Amino acid sequence: MRGLAQLGLIVLMSLLPFSMLRAAPGAEPIIIAHRGASGERPEHTLAAYERAIDQGADYIEPDLVLTKDGVLVARHENEIGGTTDVADHPEFADRKTTKVIDGVEMAGWFIEDFTLAELRTLRARERLPDLRPANKRYDALYQIPTFEEILKLVRAKEAETGRRIGLYPETKHPSYFAGIGLPHQAPLLDLLSRYGYMTQADPVFIQSFEVGNLKALRAATRLRLIQLVDAQGGPADMPGTSYDDMLTVQGLTEIATYADGIGPSAALVIAPEGATALVGRAHDAGLQVHVWTLRMENPFLPAQYQRGDDPEGRGDFAGYVRAIVAAGVDGLFTDFPEQARAAMTAAP
Repeated sequence: MRGLAQLGLIVLMSLLPFSMLRAAPGAEPIIIAHRGASGERPEHTLAAYERAIDQGADYIEPDLVLTKDGVLVARHENEIGGTTDVADHPEFADRKTTKVIDGVEMAGWFIEDFTLAELRTLRARERLPDLRPANKRYDALYQIPTFEEILKLVRAKEAETGRRIGLYPETKHPSYFAGIGLPHQAPLLDLLSRYGYMTQADPVFIQSFEVGNLKALRAATRLRLIQLVDAQGGPADMPGTSYDDMLTVQGLTEIATYADGIGPSAALVIAPEGATALVGRAHDAGLQVHVWTLRMENPFLPAQYQRGDDPEGRGDFAGYVRAIVAAGVDGLFTDFPEQARAAMTAAP
């Protein structure tokens, strides 16, 4: 239940300037903390989100999946063997199974086979322990957060800092979840509405790699929507359609009928020979461009920004960030929001 104090805070925050949360022409791109400050804390934990907020991220990104009892929680995938200690719980050994998710066979433990109460007995782990060994010290400290807990954290940090903090949820595998009777839309929009997020002016972007759920969301909300696209493949709910098709002039014009922007992988914006024409085409269609995902470690950097041959080593992240910004993007996802901000503000 929300008391008068929380309602008053919602009203107060709604009056704060929204311009600081979106990139105007010529403005510095917004920084979206990818799964929180996941370069420094295990991803999709309240600690990672709070760390990102404290570092000045404009938005935090929770990937949303649903529990057996229909609660939205934050995990990058519905398979949780790699990001929790579920394998160490003998009481859940019989939950290990194999499923086909969006045409890909996966083995492990799946969030939709657990109630929220059961998930509360698990603890998060660093997903990339070999690349981020320092994050292993936080293993077993944090629970899987619900989306409502993330909303409460945002409200608390807004009260503490006096600034608006944006939310950038992704509906993960929406067709799959709808097919098992756990659709995202109703619980997602209900929670956002209860916390005061209902209009295009609110600091929210909802993103998806699929198309059908974005079109359904457009019919139900004025919150801003982002069509995610990759350098390969296509939407799981549109067999025969490739992301390449969607990024033509005609394809971008179609996206603009139901979304406010695109979220392309960085390889679609910066090629080995330099910036591509995608940002300009998207802007011509009236779409924002929020690129993903900028990380500091060599394996995640284009060859021209890698340094040394140590796979755990870090490359020229600042140069990479500046190249992405120079391409004209409106926002960028990063595991390292503090370092990304420093790169944008420092002289080359």
